[in-house]
Amino acid sequence: MATTVAKLTVSLPKDLIALTDKIAEERKVSRSKVVSSCLREFANGRLRAEMEEGYKAMANEQRRLAKMTFELQRRIVPKWE
Repeated sequence: MATTVAKLTVSLPKDLIALTDKIAEERKVSRSKVVSSCLREFANGRLRAEMEEGYKAMANEQRRLAKMTFELQRRIVPKWE
């Protein structure tokens, strides 16, 4: 899959630049690839957190609806004896 790229100039603390260089050397990739990978991982983490929040909200709504339905069913359907 082709990805469009653009240049970005950023200022970073020297310790982060050193870490970026170390990771780039270990993985035999460019600084840009290291920074890009880190940002992608961060973005994926945010997406996972948003999805988790959404799933929890859906689960709470489903519990609320199940409880409401159960209470209505008890009023409408006579007890089986």
